[in-house]
Amino acid sequence: MDSPEKLDKNSLVGINKNRLGVCGWILFSLSMLLMLITFPISIWMCLKIIKEYERAVVFRLGRIRADKAKGPGLILVLPCIDVFVKVDLRTVTCNIPPQEILTRDSVTTQVDGVVYYRIYSAVSAVANVNDVHQATFLLAQTTLRNVLGTQTLSQILSGREEIAHSIQTLLDDATELWGIRVARVEIKDVRIPVQLQRSMAAEAEATREARARVLAAEGEMNASKSLKSASMVLAESPIALQLRYLQTLTTVATEKNSTIVFPLPMNILEGIGGISYDNNKKVNAKA
Repeated sequence: MDSPEKLDKNSLVGINKNRLGVCGWILFSLSMLLMLITFPISIWMCLKIIKEYERAVVFRLGRIRADKAKGPGLILVLPCIDVFVKVDLRTVTCNIPPQEILTRDSVTTQVDGVVYYRIYSAVSAVANVNDVHQATFLLAQTTLRNVLGTQTLSQILSGREEIAHSIQTLLDDATELWGIRVARVEIKDVRIPVQLQRSMAAEAEATREARARVLAAEGEMNASKSLKSASMVLAESPIALQLRYLQTLTTVATEKNSTIVFPLPMNILEGIGGISYDNNKKVNAKA
């Protein structure tokens, strides 16, 4: 015995494999007779051209003729007893209008998206749902609201790809019985209130300022350590301090053409030509 799920699925397809019956065969014979009597005029009305990207679902006396749609190419439709429905198999773009959503952290936002899908089973698309495109459009709106309602605003802004993939999986599972295969889902834009934008901007600015102050403090600390090391090196050799002083003056004079007047202490001359300020004091005392 078949399971309930299998029975429901077979009943949804809408294909009855029973024969036409006595009345059906009589009507079929009359239709064939009418086509033969009016030949060749009737042949132009019975032959239909199905394009490469289309399929035709043929109903004979209200019943679908086969599990698979007909086409592409020429198909024969009998007068009075056959009715066919064309189904386009190309990818359809479904634009989801902005949906007002309340996120998990109680933030009201508007999100819009786009869904790309196509029909892979023309028979299921015709027999199982009244308007497959309208049904898919409404289901995409509902699924978008349901999925985004379980996410916080930060998760929506940072995890668009994961959210789009989850929406695609849910839509693909729900539309399988309709003969729909969802190819891609994209979230186009997330709109948040102006006041919240200002608050987020102020928060980001404060965070950047705090980070800049921390970096500046770290820089000052590193510079202080470097200056301490340099002072220790210069303290070991007084001549190095004098040479660094003269080098700084040379750099300043190169950048700007100006005359620089600076005091020259006598201890700077120490070590240059053997002249020492203390030796001069001793000579003057002897004199």
